[in-house]
Amino acid sequence: MATSLPHDQIPQRLADLEGWELAGDAITRTFQFPNFVQAFGFMASAAIVAEKMNHHPEWSNVYNKVTVNLTTHDAGGLTDLDFELARKMSELAGG
Repeated sequence: MATSLPHDQIPQRLADLEGWELAGDAITRTFQFPNFVQAFGFMASAAIVAEKMNHHPEWSNVYNKVTVNLTTHDAGGLTDLDFELARKMSELAGG
């Protein structure tokens, strides 16, 4: 089981992730794409990465926007997995 990060580490970890924000015990970001197909393609690519990590996002899609919330429920907060998946999702989205 993953261990949640100490609260004093979260601001620095978050500062290394452009576009991500703290939302309670989660980090969140809304990605915007030119169209629905590209948004859905991002979700498909991110799903493969998440499955390989065995760490699954809470997310929603409306047309060209994908909103992602990451937290580790069994750890009761944010873990290294959340920040690693956030980084990988940002890379998939092109930055």
